[in-house]
Amino acid sequence: MSEMRSLAKDTAIYGISSIVGKFLNWLLVPLYTYVLKETADYGIVTHLYAWTALLLVILTYGMETGFFRFANREGYNPQQVYRTTWTALLTTSTLFAVVCVLFQRPIAAAMGYAGHEEFIALLAVVVAMDAFSCIPFAYLRYQRRPIAFASLKLLFVGLNIAFNLFFLVLCPEIQDSALISPWFNPDYGVGYVFVANILATGIQTVCLLFMTMPARGRENKASWALLGELLRYSLPLLILGVAGIMNQTLDRIIFPYLYVGEDANAQLGIYGACFKVAMVMMMFTQAFRYAYEPFVFSKHKDRNSVEAYADAMKYYILFSYLILLIMIVYLDLLKYLIKPVYWEGLFIVPIVLWTYIFQGIYFNLSFWYKLTDQTRWGAYFSLIGLAITFTLQVIFVPRLGYVASAFSSTVCYFVIMLLSYFIGRNKLRIPYDFKTIGGYTCLTLGLLSCYYGFRMMHLNTWLMMLIGTALLGIYVIILIKRDFPLSGLPVIGKYFNKL
Repeated sequence: MSEMRSLAKDTAIYGISSIVGKFLNWLLVPLYTYVLKETADYGIVTHLYAWTALLLVILTYGMETGFFRFANREGYNPQQVYRTTWTALLTTSTLFAVVCVLFQRPIAAAMGYAGHEEFIALLAVVVAMDAFSCIPFAYLRYQRRPIAFASLKLLFVGLNIAFNLFFLVLCPEIQDSALISPWFNPDYGVGYVFVANILATGIQTVCLLFMTMPARGRENKASWALLGELLRYSLPLLILGVAGIMNQTLDRIIFPYLYVGEDANAQLGIYGACFKVAMVMMMFTQAFRYAYEPFVFSKHKDRNSVEAYADAMKYYILFSYLILLIMIVYLDLLKYLIKPVYWEGLFIVPIVLWTYIFQGIYFNLSFWYKLTDQTRWGAYFSLIGLAITFTLQVIFVPRLGYVASAFSSTVCYFVIMLLSYFIGRNKLRIPYDFKTIGGYTCLTLGLLSCYYGFRMMHLNTWLMMLIGTALLGIYVIILIKRDFPLSGLPVIGKYFNKL
């Protein structure tokens, strides 16, 4: 029991820090869209950070999972495993950074950033530090030090926000001062986003090194033989990782090379900003998993676990639909998070919301191949999804622009969601409540149809929100009365017993 309480405590710390960190980083989106002069500037941010997500997966090449596997395997010295993985990632990350800095000019030219090759150098160093840091962070988790882990993660977020505010907001206001004017360039704009990132990442990495330096001693030295074992275990995971991350970022990586027109970065900036607005769904669904899944599993601790998986799926979908409705009904308010010049792309927000819902369902369905040790299916699904995303974008982005980017991701996750279900039901029987899920799906689509029907009447914005709130209220009332009575909530449920 004490171990379970400890696990719950650690999970809460990791979960809350992750959600808070993502939310605070998300708050930079309004800053960028209002402060950066052109939508093309935010397009640069969107494009380059999509590349960094892919490069991080490549540069870590599954070694984080390899570390946990071998550090906990009988007969292996955890300190030697740590030293070996630490040395391997330090070496490859440093080589990557050096190569990118030395060849920043041709790389920048190939990517369409000639004249701004320092963007490539800055982000290469950031990616190298982040890739290397994954092993020290894994070591903190191995040592069961969630507070140190969370503190360092939040330190980066706080520093990144502070440096962005300093360079993009404060410095332009005081640029004539003797301390600022000698080095501050008000026309550098988006470049300061990357300067802020490298400063925040550098400070975090230094602090992390002080807390996680490998233990000394001959028995703890890095081992070539051990490295070979680690690579044989970890490299196959690289294929799965690359395919998975490309399903999430390929739309923003290849858009500038497919879009027909001179304003590719401007269009990508609009798409990226509106995509970020929809990420509220991702943050809420992640919070739901952290908060509600332990509750579901605890209620089923004396029963067959597959029933808990079915409940988790049902409630995930029900609450995802609720968030979808909230986002759509109040999109006229949420749009002020980004500058009006980006509003032309807001129609993709519902599309992206559905993408996140399908992605979340697919995540929940992944239990079957994880529980049956058939993880190769995860690789198959990711590769199929990647093929769908790439094909649809190559065909339709030149014709439809970022609309095709949004739809390609939705189609990708919808298809692999269905594949995972139909293949998985023959591998592990999970009694999903399709009657309830289907009923709420019809209810959600019906409410959305009513809402968009009223929108076609071009009513006043506030009247539309009033109508939307009423439709949202119908969903909430049905949810509470039928499947989620407030009296069942922990701690506060007793106050709703009479409702």
